[in-house]
Amino acid sequence: MILGVVGDTHNRLSNVEKIIDIFNEKKVDKVIHTGDITQAKTLSRFSRLNCPLIGVYGNNDLEEEGLKDIAEQNGFNFQDPPFILEISNTKIAVFHEPDKIENFLKEDPSIELIIHGHTHRYRNENIGNIRIINPGECAGIIKGKNSVGALNLEDLSFERIFF
Repeated sequence: MILGVVGDTHNRLSNVEKIIDIFNEKKVDKVIHTGDITQAKTLSRFSRLNCPLIGVYGNNDLEEEGLKDIAEQNGFNFQDPPFILEISNTKIAVFHEPDKIENFLKEDPSIELIIHGHTHRYRNENIGNIRIINPGECAGIIKGKNSVGALNLEDLSFERIFF
């Protein structure tokens, strides 16, 4: 099972088109978005994905009703963070803001993988038995550093993909 991981798209439509092409070419099985889509028209572009899209809302997702409508129309599964799910026997928590992770782990120590966004900074590390990943940003704020990721749930290997 290969997960595409993306976050902080911030309404950059040209980058969203590139991201969709990357994930479709890699034939990922699902895509997880870590929030800050910002506008419904941005989320609607993800309808071109050849796989399911799941994710969380971020602090800049202020078009709440529009985003929820687009998610429902396209069969996307978006929730307020944390979004707890199990995929391929891996228990995953999806956050937007990383400052909420530490307290959450005290409540649910069974989490194996945390995926978050918000900081626009790449992160791929283990803290104890927990893998923490942030794919970086794809909003174009740090020119030339736009990235998404492909996460293999069999061995938790992570490929950072620049575009």
